[in-house]
Amino acid sequence: MNQRTIKIGTRGSELALWQANEVQTFLKKAFPEVEIEIVVIKTKGDIILDVALSKIGDKGLFTKEIEQALLAGEIDLAVHSLKDMPTELPEGLSLGGVLPRGEVRDVFLSRDGRKLAAFTGNDKVGTSSLRRKSQLLNHFPYLDIVDIRGNVNSRIQKMQEGHCDGLIMAGAGIQRLGLEHLVSEYLDPTVIMPAVSQGAITIEVREDDEDILPYIDGINDDLTWTMVMAERAFLRTMEGGCQVPVACRTLLVDEQRLKISALVAALDGSKMVRETIECDLEEASEKAIELALRMLEAGAADILKSIRHGDS
Repeated sequence: MNQRTIKIGTRGSELALWQANEVQTFLKKAFPEVEIEIVVIKTKGDIILDVALSKIGDKGLFTKEIEQALLAGEIDLAVHSLKDMPTELPEGLSLGGVLPRGEVRDVFLSRDGRKLAAFTGNDKVGTSSLRRKSQLLNHFPYLDIVDIRGNVNSRIQKMQEGHCDGLIMAGAGIQRLGLEHLVSEYLDPTVIMPAVSQGAITIEVREDDEDILPYIDGINDDLTWTMVMAERAFLRTMEGGCQVPVACRTLLVDEQRLKISALVAALDGSKMVRETIECDLEEASEKAIELALRMLEAGAADILKSIRHGDS
């Protein structure tokens, strides 16, 4: 391949820049001759910080402006947290690959080091995620849950300033920023199941840009790709977005098989549909769709319908 400069588009938060730099590192290792330029783009989700995510709507909240730059040819690829990506991408764009997946679990941080089970009705737990809120209330219905928005560091600062007594966040982001010393505990996925594709960094490209694809293929992690694509197939079948209490987790059983676990919960945690399926790697997406259809029939459709109509 000829020498060229690749422009990477990213949000400007510390975590987003870490992810963009990680993609840069992988590209430089695989293709030492390539020059890399990182282009910071501010998104709607970065600007509106005083409104709950569920009230803004999640369609392209952290991606739209970056995708517009990608379509306009101002950048060659975009780097995202895959869990922030809608299941339907703008026309002309596609996911090109993923890096090896990081920590999948959520973590709990508290001001005084207590674990989640030690919290009482007098304690406030901060999260902007309906998925986390619904599962928290299912297990700990007495908790006082408050909306906390912002990047990783600003949410931690809000906790330390007293806006809440504890926080639930994605473990991958905490690890990537070197903040593991603040973690009170890693949350068991049977208590708080992670978001679809949590812990995965993805690369978005223009579908017609055949020049960039060999570079992305050269750093794509095949196993992570199989697992997260199955999770996204589940979410797409559920017609769920980032702001619907849907969770899904793939787990490698052995070299050839996966276990796919998923749940859908009412906002107040009072109802929950949870299912698991095992399958071969090559049929993961097909079986994830089958799992979603089974759950919709088992009551998930009614839960999602009530949420969309504002009844839950």
